[in-house]
Amino acid sequence: QLQLVESGGGLVQPGGSLRLSCAASGRSLSYYTIGWFRQAPGKEREGISSISKSGASTNYLDSVKGRFTISRDNAKNTVYLQMNILKPEDTAIYYCAAHTNFGHTFSPAMYGSWGQGTQVTVSS
Repeated sequence: QLQLVESGGGLVQPGGSLRLSCAASGRSLSYYTIGWFRQAPGKEREGISSISKSGASTNYLDSVKGRFTISRDNAKNTVYLQMNILKPEDTAIYYCAAHTNFGHTFSPAMYGSWGQGTQVTVSS
């Protein structure tokens, strides 16, 4: 069974950067399309980025395009989310999730495996 663990969250000033990691165990991550989601207090969980099984294709929410970069290292069974030019509105709990289908989707219901989340706080 696939297990996912996020790390790399923390407190950062506006304009700063963080790199989140999503480490998998139990199965090879190469079988899965991976998505990053976030959920701010009082808001619904939203998909912000996804990456195909090979890493050849990526997708981003408009509000993070040009600031966030998703990548993966299947040999290390890890997916990353590099977040630059962070804004206070990026404050949320960030989750990685996996699904075995092909194609990009930001629908949480399509993802069968989830990590526990990591807190990102952008504040001065």
